[in-house]
Amino acid sequence: MVTESRGYRVFQLVNGIVLTAVVLVTLFPFVNIVARSFSGEQEIRSGQVTLWPKGFNTTTYEKVMSDALFWTNYRNTVVYTVVATVIALFLTTCYAYVLSKRQLRGRSVLVGVAVFTMFFNGGLIPNYVLVSALGLRNTLWAIVLPNAISVFNLLVMKAFFESLPTELEEAAAVDGSGTYGTLLRIVLPLSKAVLATMLLFYAVAFWNSWFAGFLYMDKQELFPVTVYLRNLIAGATSGTDVTATSEAALQIAASIQAVTIVLTMLPIMLVYPFIQRFFVSGVMLGAVKG
Repeated sequence: MVTESRGYRVFQLVNGIVLTAVVLVTLFPFVNIVARSFSGEQEIRSGQVTLWPKGFNTTTYEKVMSDALFWTNYRNTVVYTVVATVIALFLTTCYAYVLSKRQLRGRSVLVGVAVFTMFFNGGLIPNYVLVSALGLRNTLWAIVLPNAISVFNLLVMKAFFESLPTELEEAAAVDGSGTYGTLLRIVLPLSKAVLATMLLFYAVAFWNSWFAGFLYMDKQELFPVTVYLRNLIAGATSGTDVTATSEAALQIAASIQAVTIVLTMLPIMLVYPFIQRFFVSGVMLGAVKG
């Protein structure tokens, strides 16, 4: 039986203390935001709220969630996120798989074109003119297509595909499998970890995106929920909400930012645990035996 040295036990103790402190520091802002979202206006402004709600109040939640437009925009966000993520993941996977082939002619040109767009773009006005000229304004595609491929995600997935043993694809080719068959039956099953990572990256990016909807959508019923909440914050903090009483308006103005953060981050936090397990899975386990 191997006995642990005193130094190793001390290391474990210190490591546990440091990691626990990091977790607590990381969790504190989230817990504080949730507590503020359920706290009263006076307690928030006086700085009394830390980890637990004080002057429990749900006025802001009631106002936001009783608005039919909120649920319409929330549904829009779900649709935009799902469609955009599926398309982005499909295009990124195809492009990255092509770029991972070192024998591909013109590979350096394709990589250069992708990398060039990381540092240079047409700018806001040309993009707006292009989207308008294509007739994409006030449509789903105005949000989906301009951000369909993230070059950073593309390069990460390309590097992952390059790390896969070429012997796997060569063996599949000997068995008569074509390019698409190899990708679907060999490469993608071994790429669950990177696919899950890209799925999370794209989903979070599209879920949190508000500027594209703000820029290309003219109708309120087409806004994503982030634009709805942005407009709600602007209205509450400027005191232009004439439909609410003075006391309710003050409460909303005090807690609206915390409420909007909770409402936007909750779905992603619920989905993340189901994807996180792929980050630590053995991607190549059983693929190649030495």
